[in-house]
Amino acid sequence: MINKRLLIKNLLAHNGENSFYDKKLRVDIGSREGKAKFLKHVCSLSNTNPANNSYIVIGIEDEGNDIIGVEFFDDSKIQNLVNAYLDHPPIVSYENIQFPHLPDDKVVGLVSIRPKRDNSICSLRINIWKYWGGTVFMREGSISKPKVFDIEIKDINSDIVSAIEQNSQNNIELTLDGFHDFILKSKDFNPQYKVFKEYFVLCWAAKPKVVGNTTFYSRVTIQLINEQVKLFYSDLDEVEIQFDEDKFEILEYVHLGLQNKFKYYPLEKVTIHFRDNMHYDIESKLVFEAPQFDQKTLRHYLNHNNSLLTKLKKQLQLSPSEKSELVNLSTIYLIAYLNGFDKALEQLEEAKPLLRRSHSKAYQRLKDNLRILRKIKYN
Repeated sequence: MINKRLLIKNLLAHNGENSFYDKKLRVDIGSREGKAKFLKHVCSLSNTNPANNSYIVIGIEDEGNDIIGVEFFDDSKIQNLVNAYLDHPPIVSYENIQFPHLPDDKVVGLVSIRPKRDNSICSLRINIWKYWGGTVFMREGSISKPKVFDIEIKDINSDIVSAIEQNSQNNIELTLDGFHDFILKSKDFNPQYKVFKEYFVLCWAAKPKVVGNTTFYSRVTIQLINEQVKLFYSDLDEVEIQFDEDKFEILEYVHLGLQNKFKYYPLEKVTIHFRDNMHYDIESKLVFEAPQFDQKTLRHYLNHNNSLLTKLKKQLQLSPSEKSELVNLSTIYLIAYLNGFDKALEQLEEAKPLLRRSHSKAYQRLKDNLRILRKIKYN
């Protein structure tokens, strides 16, 4: 089993970006431009590496190779995104890798692009941003470029990638160090662990809250120590946790509502299946059912939201009560969109840069709501 933290270190030590890996400070698959650039790099790395894994490391400052980190990103639907936009898509996974010096809400993103079993050429299926459908991308050194002529794919990286992965294998020392790091960082949140199949060390920490016969958890961190992969992180939402000898299940809830009438709604169930052959699978199932509200009531809230949005655009002074209402602005737009008000999605996107620079708590809520939308869209 590969220790992903060690793999990232070995990739970064390998003379900068090249034809089998790329590094980014951040990616943004919420915008068309960001989505297009991400798909371009996946396509080019897949085509240039037909017989070996290739990687994108996210959260790295380019000049000094410093590990800056990015926010935890849930990858459960990223394969659906790749499948939607690429012909002959590779198998892609996004993992959140914990580094001890990073704060709890920061990780390094690791995109792994696995080789296809055939020699098919990966290409864009449809137009996106400034790239035309049918475009084929290849890697030339550290640059992904479009190719519009017949391509001969050569296997040039298998040996060196195999050596890097072999030097990144996990061992007992790395496992113990990772376990110690987790317990130390999570000491205020009741850290626990379980060993599955006598091999997989899974740690989790959270703040419990008992409601009736059910225990809910917030401030949840779940990490597979063997690979240094953070499997789940949520600072606000509440989850249920269940496990037996073969699997570990996480049922995530989201807090939605209007004004002061909020409820917890199940969003997604994630099940980690541990196998006897030293492998594990992660299965995610969207269980979300959008809350329904009276159309007249929603229109009233939308009109008030739009008034606040206009003031933000014009940089007008907000009253104290209006500032407090900004926290729920994105939630109202989300609920309206889920209830058939399609324009609310455009207004939600308009609010993103405005809240980013004016209200940190409201911006965090907006990011949580965009995450819900992303899960629904690519389900």
